[in-house]
Amino acid sequence: MIISIINHTGGELSDADVQQAIRAINRQIAEDFEPYWSMGATLRLEGRTGSKPSNHKLDEMRGDAVIYLWNETDVDNALGYHATNDRGIPFGFVFTKLSAELGENWTVTLSHEALELVGDPEVNLLAAGPHPDHSDRLVFHWYEMCDAVQAQTYTVDGVDVSNFLLPLYFTENDEKGGRNDFLGANQGGAVLKSFGIAPGGYVGFFDPATGQHETVTRRGDKDAEKRLKIKAKAGFTRRSVRYKRGLETMHGKPGAKRASG
Repeated sequence: MIISIINHTGGELSDADVQQAIRAINRQIAEDFEPYWSMGATLRLEGRTGSKPSNHKLDEMRGDAVIYLWNETDVDNALGYHATNDRGIPFGFVFTKLSAELGENWTVTLSHEALELVGDPEVNLLAAGPHPDHSDRLVFHWYEMCDAVQAQTYTVDGVDVSNFLLPLYFTENDEKGGRNDFLGANQGGAVLKSFGIAPGGYVGFFDPATGQHETVTRRGDKDAEKRLKIKAKAGFTRRSVRYKRGLETMHGKPGAKRASG
């Protein structure tokens, strides 16, 4: 899988800065992620054809998916076409302003987006597991690589990158001696459980009982709730793609609704 990176930050990030991040994340994917998941990708910086993403210019992409680096947050017009484009192009966005509000390096966001594009490029995979608040109820968790541990980071060649989940995380029962995330422990020192949530993270899932997609954080986790509010400013994300598709499937019409969290 080749992921085209397009730098639309208007000079805020130099191509040299982006290349440094790409080199580190490519190493993260090859040496950390792929040995566990047996799925890989290569990020590659490509040229741009205008000052911002366009819903008619797909010639920027010379690979299998695309991630835009952008210093704007009003993305409704720029993003909507990707979800319905007849070529079915997987995509992601890194908003430098939102990364700054979150207090994290934009390279962490890029790492997060890249790993999730590799794991679920079409944003349509689910894994059966317990409801976060009702362990006796089965729901269908989003197959997202970083959301549950998104506040945790580490460095590769001096570049900050995102922690990520391992395959055993998506198993219904905890396995003795199993590892559920790459760094091996949440911020409180306890091992992350299968389908669990680390401090600062969240999980999304489809609940058959309510017929809706929902998003939840750890109970009382103000930092995670703040992160979700900041991310919501983007208006259109992988999360909202799931909400929209879920409503279209159930009701035969477009729409998006955040059920909780």
